Amino acid sequence: MGQVLTLHRAKIIRDAMHTAGHKLVFTNGHFDLLHVGHLDYLEKARALGDALIVGINGDPSSEQLKGSGRPIVPAEERARLVAALVPVTAAIIFEEVTAENLIRMLRPDIYVKGGDYADKPLPERSLVESYGGEVHLIDYMPDHSTTDLIRRIQALP
Repeated sequence: MGQVLTLHRAKIIRDAMHTAGHKLVFTNGHFDLLHVGHLDYLEKARALGDALIVGINGDPSSEQLKGSGRPIVPAEERARLVAALVPVTAAIIFEEVTAENLIRMLRPDIYVKGGDYADKPLPERSLVESYGGEVHLIDYMPDHSTTDLIRRIQALP
């Protein structure tokens, strides 16, 4: 089972992987109200390398990016839930709006984001490509988003 890491511990794991010639995959997001779309995305991300570390947006950055009332689930709980998923090696909470600082520290071989970034700027792309990393976009499962789930819950009688 995965674990929630400090940045120091994540760097130790990353260094050991690099020494062993293993590929580290990294992705990040809010992962609020965990659902099967998240699992599908993480399974596809993990298949790209030997280990998957997931950055979890902290509560203030989630609220800034998603709006008032979000996240519904606190960051510590979201990170613990994500880390417990089979495809996930570990999770780490970060407080910035983008994952650039984490990427700068971990230098993953492969950085994964959702397919919605095919048509909009990905702030981390130039950093990943600057050290020779790869960026992969993974399509989301249709009709499986936290926003859709919240709308369905709110529509309940």
